[in-house]
Amino acid sequence: MIIVTGGAGFIGSNIVKELNNKGRNDILIVDDLTDGRKIRNIEMLDFADYIDYEDFDTAVEQNTFDCGPIEVVFHEGACADTMNYDGRFMMKNNYEGSKNLFHYCQERRTPFIYASSASTYGHGTKGFREDPECEQALNPYAYSKLLFDRYVAKYRNSLESQCVGLRYFNVFGPNETHKDKMASLVRQMYYKLMETGEITLFKGIDGYGDGEQTRDFIYVKDVVNVNFYFWEHPEISGVFNCGTGHAHTFNEFMKAVISFAGKGEIRYIDFPEVLKGKYQSYTQADTTKLLGAGYDKGFTPLEQAVHEYCALLRDNEGYVK
Repeated sequence: MIIVTGGAGFIGSNIVKELNNKGRNDILIVDDLTDGRKIRNIEMLDFADYIDYEDFDTAVEQNTFDCGPIEVVFHEGACADTMNYDGRFMMKNNYEGSKNLFHYCQERRTPFIYASSASTYGHGTKGFREDPECEQALNPYAYSKLLFDRYVAKYRNSLESQCVGLRYFNVFGPNETHKDKMASLVRQMYYKLMETGEITLFKGIDGYGDGEQTRDFIYVKDVVNVNFYFWEHPEISGVFNCGTGHAHTFNEFMKAVISFAGKGEIRYIDFPEVLKGKYQSYTQADTTKLLGAGYDKGFTPLEQAVHEYCALLRDNEGYVK
């Protein structure tokens, strides 16, 4: 059995889809379907069973969960809303549940590959490498991820089985419709462009020109490839950046959407007060450690990835086929 927590979510459902492509359907999806829109992410997928995350978390915590032998756990489930400042909820959901599942996997010598976040680098003024000197949490979500990375690090010399944390940079691609304001700009701006003929980006801040803030944008297919690489190499453990190692401006990102549509322009709007001091104007993964671990599958060129995703937005409402 393969367990995918957050399996009805954005990255999790893409992992399940690729498992199906590889002929695997012995999959247990763990998720919260309070937001019923996520059903669309999994309705066409083939998996053995589904369990609500609260029931799963309780059973894991009480050590009563049993689904037979587990080949690997892809732990994607979390509250990923960086604007949610309920620290108590965030720590209970993202930190405590992850700790319990980590120990559950260690006791059973089950490989455990989990989602961390590039938000653990804060403003990024000290770089984006897997080093405590670079770490800074600007919100409860980032802190929940950072604290779990630090918790797991305490066990790095006594692990019973593989444990890999992947610090996702700015992931975009199909099956993110339910994320609303947390969805990628491709998702948000494609439909705006189709309706109004324009895309809106923030004016410059922190010394950056209009729309010139940068991100390490990574296609969700590449994120799945990184997850599977470590699954295929159970001898490797640690925390690794999951980004392309190349930063692109928001202007470049959105011009790829415009080039797909064959029309449109960018209009710049005032930077919102609520985001000042809480916004990453620049991210770029240091991929030295990832590549040093042998990852050699490469990354999809930005324009190619954007065009592929835009085609799904046009033809299939943004859901993977």
